[in-house]
Amino acid sequence: MDFIDLKSQYNAYKEEIQSAVFEVMDSCQFIMGPRHEQFEQALSAYVGSKYALGCSSGTDALLLALMALEIQPGDEVITTPFTFIATAEVIAFLGAKPVFVDIDARDFNIDPSRIEAAITPKTRAIMPVSLYGQCADMDPINAIAKAHNLAVIEDGCQSFGATYKQKRSGNLCLIGTTSFFPSKPLGGYGDGGAIFTSDEQVANRVSALRNHGQSARYEHGFIGINGRLDAIQAAILQVKLRHFDEELVRREQRRQRYDQALAQSAVTVPSLLEGRTSVCAQYSIRSRDRDGLAEHLKRAGIPTAVHYPKPLHLQPAFEDLGYKRGDFPVSEQASAEVLSLPFSPFLSEADQDRVVEAVLSHKEDRC
Repeated sequence: MDFIDLKSQYNAYKEEIQSAVFEVMDSCQFIMGPRHEQFEQALSAYVGSKYALGCSSGTDALLLALMALEIQPGDEVITTPFTFIATAEVIAFLGAKPVFVDIDARDFNIDPSRIEAAITPKTRAIMPVSLYGQCADMDPINAIAKAHNLAVIEDGCQSFGATYKQKRSGNLCLIGTTSFFPSKPLGGYGDGGAIFTSDEQVANRVSALRNHGQSARYEHGFIGINGRLDAIQAAILQVKLRHFDEELVRREQRRQRYDQALAQSAVTVPSLLEGRTSVCAQYSIRSRDRDGLAEHLKRAGIPTAVHYPKPLHLQPAFEDLGYKRGDFPVSEQASAEVLSLPFSPFLSEADQDRVVEAVLSHKEDRC
């Protein structure tokens, strides 16, 4: 059993994908070009933002968003400690300071009620993460940002296609980002990402920054990066985007099957909060005997993963921030309990039933 069944997905769209790739090969336009532009137009139409700009990875999407806002050394950006390191990494990479705020135990996303206490005169932005495929609670976050004249960047690297009050992830604040890493809900066959905005100035800056700060050939108005999305990935992703809504239906069906089958078990199933949909980038349960359950499933031939075993405030890379164990107890508890089960639109009912049976057969050690 695969943790994420990418092979079945490829086989389903194989002819379309190969045709799109061969078209790029025949054109010999491998960087940017017409397929890239077509994909960007399809992305902005899907998300609902005025602009969508492809880039080289989800990490670079976050970096470019911060660069577009001219985040400087010494600035502070508020985010969550319960996420992949890329979120805070890009803040630190620019010499700014990640300021962590604990999560809501229900959805694993940053707790808006704790944000205001973390704001200082150095705060420039808030970067909520839409973790596991469910959007953060963006309305109160945007309200806090507006009251303090701060920008908001949604780290939507796991939530492309999810909705918050009927608006798509990526179109919920000044800047949205996503990742096209192969295992993401919309994944390519290599690295890739995108930035979404309806602000023309931000879009123009990102467009230049991802291409060495270039606004016209050999005219460099900014110090930028080589952060472009290649045309082959754009072509593959455009094919997958055409099938994406069908996959979201299948994702929801499989989420509901897991929820119903595990509702009365010893594990805690994910919470889907009112007014939101989730694309289930990971189906992550909570277990007080997480490691024992993972070993039990391994013996049954079922792969699992832990997203994430150590919150960022306890990572050696952020030791200089001065945080210590106990500072963010909800994140720390989640990191000790979360376990992601096999999940994809192509997960068969038979395999899903195997997973459920194995989870239910485990006797948790709660001591």
